[in-house]
Amino acid sequence: MPSEMVRVVYRKYDGGAHRDYPARRLAEDELGTWLGVTVGTASVYHGRPSVEQIPFVLLVPHRAWWTGMFNPPPRTSEVYCDITSPARWEGDTVHLYDLDLDVVRRRASGVVELRDEDEFAENRVRYGYPEELVRQARAAVDWLLGALGDGTEPFASAYRKWLALVV
Repeated sequence: MPSEMVRVVYRKYDGGAHRDYPARRLAEDELGTWLGVTVGTASVYHGRPSVEQIPFVLLVPHRAWWTGMFNPPPRTSEVYCDITSPARWEGDTVHLYDLDLDVVRRRASGVVELRDEDEFAENRVRYGYPEELVRQARAAVDWLLGALGDGTEPFASAYRKWLALVV
């Protein structure tokens, strides 16, 4: 039986620390594992200690090249998807490699945008991203750019019941 708490560990492709935080396992369904992070959660961002000021829900899909972070106001991003390696679970820890690219849906306007293409291009050279990784990352971006704008779940409303549990 999985525990209620999960450790979420994002690394950069070279193994360097990126993000690390505990989250509460909310549910698992056909979309993936839903994790909740509350205000006051101690975390590490880019190797520096931090404390979450705004709660969020993270969806870790079963076999996808992205994770989805669902945010309440006042965050300006309603949905923030990191392009990542598929999740690798070791007990109650989920390991992901952050692949730089992000697809974001803005709260006020509903605009969906791709971010950090310059960082992806730079790290593609720096870390020697294999062509298959580049292909999978770009395919995930293309899918997310459509899905965040057209009402595809989990981006339409599926996340709202989970977000209500952490707000």
